[in-house]
Amino acid sequence: MIDSREKQIIDFIQKAGECSSKEIFDEIELSVSYATVKRLLTKLISLNYISTKGQGKGTKYLISPAFKVIQPIDVDKYYEKEIDERQIKEKFNFQIIQDVLSKHNVFTESELGKLDKLQKIFHHNISQLSAAEYKREFERLAIDLSWKSSQIEGNTYSLLETERLLKEKETAAGKTKEEAVMLLNHKDALDFIIETRDYLNPLSVSKIEDIHSILVKELDVERNLRKRRVGISGTNYKPLDNQFQIAEALKDTCDLINKKSSAFEKALLALVLISYIQPFMDGNKRTARIVSNAILMSEKACPLSFRTVDSIDYKKAMLLFYEQNNISNFKAIFINQFEFAVDTYF
Repeated sequence: MIDSREKQIIDFIQKAGECSSKEIFDEIELSVSYATVKRLLTKLISLNYISTKGQGKGTKYLISPAFKVIQPIDVDKYYEKEIDERQIKEKFNFQIIQDVLSKHNVFTESELGKLDKLQKIFHHNISQLSAAEYKREFERLAIDLSWKSSQIEGNTYSLLETERLLKEKETAAGKTKEEAVMLLNHKDALDFIIETRDYLNPLSVSKIEDIHSILVKELDVERNLRKRRVGISGTNYKPLDNQFQIAEALKDTCDLINKKSSAFEKALLALVLISYIQPFMDGNKRTARIVSNAILMSEKACPLSFRTVDSIDYKKAMLLFYEQNNISNFKAIFINQFEFAVDTYF
């Protein structure tokens, strides 16, 4: 989060447009030295909240195009307004993929440093495991992921019931067949990823469709890319309804992800953008979670189970991206769940 001084600087630049550090120092009411203002500007640049133009004494500061995507937003305050009161981006924004995310990183250097440190711990931990032990740990994570991913979509199986189903093929009393199939399909998708670890590298539209097909097998869900409109409960955001534009947006997403160098950024973008595009009639967020994990695993990074995510918090963070194209809360979930996975599994 940014402090009050940093917020004042950002607010001033937003109002004034391009301005020098001297103009910022002279115009805003901060009881700090000019050197402190310069340090605050340097920090805001490192966070990708502002950018610079020119050099030396001619340097001007301006709001980064990535600022609206990554700026911290108080999600609880945001949802104090009811659905029809919120000022949102109702239509799909191609520019967020083609321009902003293609030119800017969503993680700060500090955040990537934390993720890299956790990744080293993960590599150390798995280096101590035998093949059988690694398989056992992955099965534990796969059960947790299958349960949580399904729970987010309304599945009522408990974690214990999920474990019994996936290990012993024993269905739970009082549950529907569709709920069991959803969970078993998650396990099949994860098994497929383990067997063909590099299948989604590079990512393509057809490969995303393949993962979706596994996840909706034997469920009353259409395969292949959507040809008609779909609505999303809880928001006035309207996804694309033209199949050619849907295919274009998904291809742009694949191209964007394939060009990124960080495994973490690739995985986060897959998680958010596949959900944002809603390329299928159903199963979009499930597909996004599996594709995201497949990317992490192909890059030898620790996969995520999302086990400790509150389903409502997950949906709120996702809707925030739909409505404002802001990734800050979802990024926090991703970092938190990566840390949990490294601490808990393997």
